[in-house]
Amino acid sequence: MPSLTIRSLAELEAHAGQELGVSELHTITQEQINQFAAATLDFQWIHTDAARAEAESPFKATIAHGYLTVSLLPYLWQQIVAIENLKMQVNYEIESLRFNQAVTVNSQVRLRAALLSVANLRGIAKARVGVTLEIEGQKKPAYTGVVTFLYHFLS
Repeated sequence: MPSLTIRSLAELEAHAGQELGVSELHTITQEQINQFAAATLDFQWIHTDAARAEAESPFKATIAHGYLTVSLLPYLWQQIVAIENLKMQVNYEIESLRFNQAVTVNSQVRLRAALLSVANLRGIAKARVGVTLEIEGQKKPAYTGVVTFLYHFLS
């Protein structure tokens, strides 16, 4: 359950420049990695062949696809903040996304998010959110970046 609920453009603007919170931990399983491989047709052995990854990869285990970890953004974001009273929400942009460290199978990850800015585009909120996907027990995050959501609140 999110610790923050936002119901209007004004409420969203009030949180600009603030860290909004951290999601729950999510375990990256081999089943999830395999399902993502099937959905994207990316069956590179580093993701799907546990025996070969253990023998040949520097990580000694399979790793999650970078885009799998990015695809978790909406799920993890909704654990941090509930945006209510909407006509529509749109994923608008990802900028300066940098993958910093591989996420090995069975790692636990969580999203840390800060609302960098909010612009009012004729009643539609353009929210830029700084995101960091942390890996439990690791100093370096899986990735950092800025995502932009468009929120069209009901009047």
